[in-house]
Amino acid sequence: MEKINVITSFTAYNSAEELPKEVNELMKKAVEARKKAYAPYSKFRVGAALELENGEVVIGSNQENAAYPSGLCAERVAVFHAGAVHPGVTIRRIAISAASDEKTVTAPIPPCGACRQSIAEYEQKQDSPIEIYFMGETGKVLQSDSLKNLLPLVFDSHYL
Repeated sequence: MEKINVITSFTAYNSAEELPKEVNELMKKAVEARKKAYAPYSKFRVGAALELENGEVVIGSNQENAAYPSGLCAERVAVFHAGAVHPGVTIRRIAISAASDEKTVTAPIPPCGACRQSIAEYEQKQDSPIEIYFMGETGKVLQSDSLKNLLPLVFDSHYL
């Protein structure tokens, strides 16, 4: 038997104001997208903003429906929209912000498992990492240089 250790690393910023200017601007767009979320069931709003290599910014917010949980998360809304409208254009970075209607969210909120898998697909497809910045409503922001930090044992097309 062999034990395998998986190590991931993140950069932590004390607040969005500490982010590099271009990332702070992207996070502001994620916050604005978050405010447009349709979350009547979970009361948990998430916004995502993607920066593409061509300079375009694509946003998404979570969209729920009464057949809960068949809605769609903010990250997948944005990633799928980018793939549909800007096919073949590399996603450079993603900013994600989450808030609750019922309490203040101060912890960084990472993408859910389904979103991690979708982002992993795009990293593989474009053959380059996607920087991911995530935060709650306030407080620390975590940065991952690649989705592989969040999902180190990724299932991808190499297994098929």
